Amino acid sequence: MQIVSSIAAMQRLAKKWQRAGTRIGFVPTMGYLHAGHLSLVRAARKRVGTNGKVVVSIYVNPTQFAPTEDLAKYPRDLKRDLKLLRELGVDVVFTPSDAEMYPGKFENRFSTYIVEEKLSQMMEGASRPTHFRGVTTVVAKLFNIVLPDVAVFGQKDFQQAAIIKRMVADLNFPVKIIVAPTLRERDGLAMSSRNKYLDPEQRAQAVILYHALQAAKAAVKKKSVAGGRLQADLKEFITAAPLARLDYVEFFDPETLEPVKQVKRGTQMALAVFFGKTRLIDNAGL
Repeated sequence: MQIVSSIAAMQRLAKKWQRAGTRIGFVPTMGYLHAGHLSLVRAARKRVGTNGKVVVSIYVNPTQFAPTEDLAKYPRDLKRDLKLLRELGVDVVFTPSDAEMYPGKFENRFSTYIVEEKLSQMMEGASRPTHFRGVTTVVAKLFNIVLPDVAVFGQKDFQQAAIIKRMVADLNFPVKIIVAPTLRERDGLAMSSRNKYLDPEQRAQAVILYHALQAAKAAVKKKSVAGGRLQADLKEFITAAPLARLDYVEFFDPETLEPVKQVKRGTQMALAVFFGKTRLIDNAGL
């Protein structure tokens, strides 16, 4: 397994593989890997085969964090991450620095960003207004550096995956986007690097996100339900957990991400809940 930190070196490798007709699978991450990330790596390998190359990036992207968010304390353990990826047979781990990815940014010499203007306006975009600008910009940069044929994202970040797919289609990136299923802990909590922030009591109560998804599925199993009513019921359900502070619960069309007034089978649901300063998200098709 090679570890590459230079953009120029990564591009040279990718172009060499392209010239040889070798398929490239790519998994972008911010590190502190868990089983969910590793499932994305396996999905990438499955897509490109044993003769293809799998690249994983580990980069905590500063442009997707607001000044009040957890950039400085975001969990990092590169040594552990590299060990896990080596065991999976990853070919290259790309670990650039901020100076490499955003040269001159802090001297006002970086000023080009990619903004998706429709799908990014609700849910996570409403709660974190600058977030998706940073996501689309860094993913576009990574696609231009790694030159993948296939890139794998997790369904836990449903809105993010939809925005990346829209960006790829609108800007003609020659890459196939694969969205892999969310992996969960035994009690249903979606795997996330931020779960590390939770103290034992918060962790015990955080499973309320999963229980809320299950409650919504049960509510629409036999008939459609008014979205406003179901939102109110779920808000009461979630905040019954003493440490939970609801950010949002939304019901929307899984293709357009447009909110729906009547929730029925096939509707997509997403929610965000704070436990102390830790903000967790989850989603499910109902």
